[in-house]
Amino acid sequence: MAVMRYRLTFVAGLALGYVLGTRAGRERYEQLKKSARQVAQNPAVRNTAETAAQQGRVVAGKAFHAVSEKVGDHVPDSVAERVRSLRERNSNGAVEDDWGTSNT
Repeated sequence: MAVMRYRLTFVAGLALGYVLGTRAGRERYEQLKKSARQVAQNPAVRNTAETAAQQGRVVAGKAFHAVSEKVGDHVPDSVAERVRSLRERNSNGAVEDDWGTSNT
């Protein structure tokens, strides 16, 4: 009988903790979501993110050229063909970087 009472109390505590935790968790989640949206819409943050993306593309292009100079003809034909197809696929007038992807 004492074991049953203990289990019942334990299960009731778990249920109450779950309900209160999910309610508090959902409210906190909504607060974080709202804050993240405000930060993402900040013009300074957007400009910084765009600048970082552009710098990343420049660095990636330099790394691509450095690696391709050292690797040379050691790249398997399947990889070389994939890179060529990615470059050719972007023929819709969008600006293209050294990786064969658009700079958008």
